[in-house]
Amino acid sequence: KKTNESPSIGQQQAKLYADCLEQMFGQRPVIFYSNGFEHWMWDDAQYPPRQVQGFYNREELLLVIQRRTLRQSLPSLEVNKEIVERYYQERAIRAISESFEKDKQRKSLLVMATGSGKTRTVVALTDLLMRGNWVKRVLFLCDRTALVNQAVNAFKEHLPDSSPVNLVSEGDGDSRVYVSTYQTMVGKIDELKADGSRRFGPGHFDLVVIDEAHRSVYRKYKGIFEYFDSFLVGLTATPKDEIDKNTYDLFDLESGVPTDAYSLDEAITKSNSLPYGLAAY
Repeated sequence: KKTNESPSIGQQQAKLYADCLEQMFGQRPVIFYSNGFEHWMWDDAQYPPRQVQGFYNREELLLVIQRRTLRQSLPSLEVNKEIVERYYQERAIRAISESFEKDKQRKSLLVMATGSGKTRTVVALTDLLMRGNWVKRVLFLCDRTALVNQAVNAFKEHLPDSSPVNLVSEGDGDSRVYVSTYQTMVGKIDELKADGSRRFGPGHFDLVVIDEAHRSVYRKYKGIFEYFDSFLVGLTATPKDEIDKNTYDLFDLESGVPTDAYSLDEAITKSNSLPYGLAAY
């Protein structure tokens, strides 16, 4: 529509076009409507309309359409016990999966006590979503290079077929799993390929994971999460619910109610209930 009009004015018109194209070619297209500044994507076979930062490319659109039939129900898939063994890790994976599939949510927050295996839980979640044809490419974001290296090593050890790329040190690599600092990713968003297109367009990643999601520094990098049209999973041991620093707001959740939580108190209780010499984790 015209730039001085709301994109929503074109929503019904776009739906009618989609109806006609579906009748002509037997395939429901992915709908976009825009005024040139605001862009909305509407895959009405799966989700309500959502604002996006740009258009998908041909490959990404094809994936969206293919997933309508290839995507498997997540409860029917087993969590890989070779990656995670603890009950609370599998519980967290199931809670996030239910949020994505049953509740049609695209953001989840996982609160887990320090040392309880947040990264391994995400590796197992990634494995489940990839096997179920829910995601193809994953971006794992950290605020320090040391944490990037730890995450890369975790993926290499527990999900080697994902061939993780460390964007901090391997800037030109191509893979299904990318690990980066926020600072590095800001620069990569503006990086162009030889044909002039962005290397990482809005539809490039299907899942973005935010490590240590409680840090207020993420307010500075919130544009990264808004740029990529993906599922979003946050990891933290200490979420904040202050007015100007609310971790839950970033994930569209009620304050104090994460998607799943394994608190320090629960970890201590479980540890005390075990025989002497055994750890809770």
